[in-house]
Amino acid sequence: MASKTFLIALVVVSMVVAPAMATEHLVGDDEGWKLKFDYNKWAESKEFHVGDKLIFKYKEGVHNVYKADLSAFQNCAPGANVEPLTSGNDVIELKTTGKKWYFCGIKTHCDQGMKVAVNVLPEVGSPSTAPSSPPGSSASSGISPPKFVAVMVAAFAMFLITIA
Repeated sequence: MASKTFLIALVVVSMVVAPAMATEHLVGDDEGWKLKFDYNKWAESKEFHVGDKLIFKYKEGVHNVYKADLSAFQNCAPGANVEPLTSGNDVIELKTTGKKWYFCGIKTHCDQGMKVAVNVLPEVGSPSTAPSSPPGSSASSGISPPKFVAVMVAAFAMFLITIA
């Protein structure tokens, strides 16, 4: 009976912790998806991982979002058979590692800098995201305070379950 309770608790805790590990990135932060914003600087200030989400907020009909490859991104030209996202509240889940490119295809918005490239790292907590800096260095470990709290709460809950 105790092992069944433990397994149920483990499932519940994992359901709480897994979503807490993903981050939602509002593209452009409070400014949103708009002209005259430095999206390169914005992206450089963030760390993106598999499972995170990019949220593009803008006034519907004024902008859009194209997912692109490098060539389409550099040329501000969508690839063949690529449809833009147009809701004004577009959410893109980052499902794979590597470089990802997005731009606005309205008029000359992309040429004016309305485009963003992000580098997606493995999921937080996967072995390949372990810090590569030596102990005592000032490099960030890649886990934000809310994620740390979620992990600590889960660990404490597991501890309580095992002693019950």
